[in-house]
Amino acid sequence: MNHDIQFLKELQNELKTQDNDCQASPRYWTVGDYEWVEVREENAERYSVYLPYIAEAYVLDDYLEGLKEDSELSKEALTELQEIEDDYDDVIEWIRKYIDEGAELIPERKVHIIQPDTMFLTKAEAKSHIKLNKHHYTSEAHTYAMTSWRAPKVERLLKILEMFDWSSITISK
Repeated sequence: MNHDIQFLKELQNELKTQDNDCQASPRYWTVGDYEWVEVREENAERYSVYLPYIAEAYVLDDYLEGLKEDSELSKEALTELQEIEDDYDDVIEWIRKYIDEGAELIPERKVHIIQPDTMFLTKAEAKSHIKLNKHHYTSEAHTYAMTSWRAPKVERLLKILEMFDWSSITISK
């Protein structure tokens, strides 16, 4: 029991002294990150190319760079690629001609997401989670504060954790 009370005292201190990231109470932390999602062409920040014959998609610029460096393509095909690589319509036609006739361009945009199944009472715990689980996230993963809006039980619990006088408890042996 003493260990539990000591834990609650330390948690109380952390809750009272941690940065609130300009987020209203009751607050908790999650993992924020970014992912690329398919969008309409006019909203694209980049393109990926989908190659059905291998059922894989690649960031277009990286894919083209890899072809130039490691390609077994003819000089003629590589020269043709050099001439057209700034025109996406021509590039996809080139890929269909030399690589995969079913290839498709996918317009994409980077969006902020809140990773599912992440909820932490303290920012330090969220940071630790990201560090220990970085293989599940991008290099842009970060703590993200949120408010438990209109959640009276959560609000009451966090107030108790922050305000209760733990020294008033006597433990009988």
